[in-house]
Amino acid sequence: MSIRSLGYAFIESNDPSQWLSYGTEVLGMMASPWRADDDNIYLKIDERPFRFAIVPGDQNRLQLLGFEMNDKDDFNNAVQALEQAGHSYQRGSKDEARVRAVTEFIRFQDPAGNTIELYHGGELDYLKFVSPTGVSGFVTGLNGSFGFGHAVLPAPNLEETHAFYKQLLGFGDTDYMNFKFGDDPEDPGLGLNFMHVENPRHHSLALFGGASPLGCIHLMLEVNTVDEVGECLGRVVEREIPITSTLGRHTNDRMLSFYMMTPAGFPLEYGCEGLQMDWENYTPTTTTTPSLWGHKFAI
Repeated sequence: MSIRSLGYAFIESNDPSQWLSYGTEVLGMMASPWRADDDNIYLKIDERPFRFAIVPGDQNRLQLLGFEMNDKDDFNNAVQALEQAGHSYQRGSKDEARVRAVTEFIRFQDPAGNTIELYHGGELDYLKFVSPTGVSGFVTGLNGSFGFGHAVLPAPNLEETHAFYKQLLGFGDTDYMNFKFGDDPEDPGLGLNFMHVENPRHHSLALFGGASPLGCIHLMLEVNTVDEVGECLGRVVEREIPITSTLGRHTNDRMLSFYMMTPAGFPLEYGCEGLQMDWENYTPTTTTTPSLWGHKFAI
């Protein structure tokens, strides 16, 4: 089976209007007219009708992530692999598939309790992306083939969850890091597995060996230029949005980025210049430090 990309995120919010303002005025995403008759807010960055769907609810949290399979055969192989492993799943209804602009999808929980969807047949609307803040574009590949960016999910049972994605779903290992938030030499840190799918992004998914009541450690969006990162940082400072990590450049994917708080209460990484990999002869690495410079995280 082959997973192509990280396709969409559904985010539950007790005040979706906050995400409309944040997504368009801060991040530079475009408010999508997709399904204007329902109560969700859809945010667009490329040829896909949307990448973030903000769903009204009682909580603020990441509700689920959707990963795109290459085609129907790969989708069917994934379903068969879950069945053979005895891992439960639900098939999405036709109405739910229309909301997602996909042909067919299934939903299940990984061993850490994160809700994941696999789908095939993602639609393209080719509606011209026009950023309210002047962002020239987001790095998503031809027709969105790289996906919207990456996600880092909580996985307190890291070894079991990592094995699920690698052995059952076919994700590839990119890098492992024992992540520490401070300089205390006695801090044992927590494991962080970076994993890739069938596109050049250094990682589309990372699994962090800790818990989060919000269902997410962070999401990432990548823009085209350093200036666009700096301009976003200026908007964040102007609006007094908490910065959860200062500007810096990561070691393993070379992303130049900073992290800010979202209306959901989990961070979002906003960056540029991330590595694009050739997986043909790649050997997974182990990284001992997260950044070449910068990235001072708020504790």
